[in-house]
Order: sequence, then C-alpha cells, then structure tokens
Amino acid sequence: MKNPLHVCIVDDDEIYKYALMKSVKPLLEGSEVTLFSNGEDTLSYILENQNDIIALPDIILLDIDMPVMDGFQFLEEYESIEHVLAKKITIYMVSSSVDPEDLKRAKSFDTVTDYISKPLREDKFKNLINAL
Repeated sequence: MKNPLHVCIVDDDEIYKYALMKSVKPLLEGSEVTLFSNGEDTLSYILENQNDIIALPDIILLDIDMPVMDGFQFLEEYESIEHVLAKKITIYMVSSSVDPEDLKRAKSFDTVTDYISKPLREDKFKNLINAL
C-alpha cells in the first residue's frame, strides 16, 4: 500500500460507515479517510480540490442508494469532470443491491473499477488498497 492513502467513503448509512471504519482501521494507519453522505457533497469536494493531489482521494467507495445525489448520478457528473483532475481516482461501487441491472449499470461506467457487494470485508478491502 502506498502511504499515505486517502480513502473517500460515500454512503448515507452511518452504521455501515462506522462498522467499515472499525474493521479496516488497522489497514489505514497513517492514511486519511473522508466521509460523505451523498454524491453531491463528494463532487463539490472533488471540484474544490481538483488541482490538489494530496486532497483528492486515491480511492472512492461509492454506494448507489443515497439522498440528494445517488451513486449513479455522481458517476455521470464525475465522468464529465474527470479529465480536469490532478490525479486519477479509483472508484469502487459498494452496494447491498443484488439487482443485476445495478451491477450492469455500474460496470457501464469506465470510471468504476469494480462492483462490490456489502459488507466490504477487511480481506477484500486489503486487496483493494494493495492493488493501488
């Protein structure tokens, strides 16, 4: 894993975010984690920091079903601004949805590296960050 790693978790489920942070905390020592509850806040943060390599996340763990701006709406907007960002961000769609259409739609975005079913377990997360 490259250090320090900046992980961005985008999910409106506070219990899931807390549980995820508890389970992966040992893997993130020295790294930064930014939490968002919807795609709109995440997109605003990325745009505000588009030229800041350190502030931009290395990896985004993106839920589908969120208020304000869901994961798919975020991806549509993100793909239109990706070319102006100071670095490439790896995005994983992490969802409890088992709908085949959600999986198909997620994989239709070039910016989505993979679709992961919740819960994201420590061993899977370790593989994700080691792949960076």
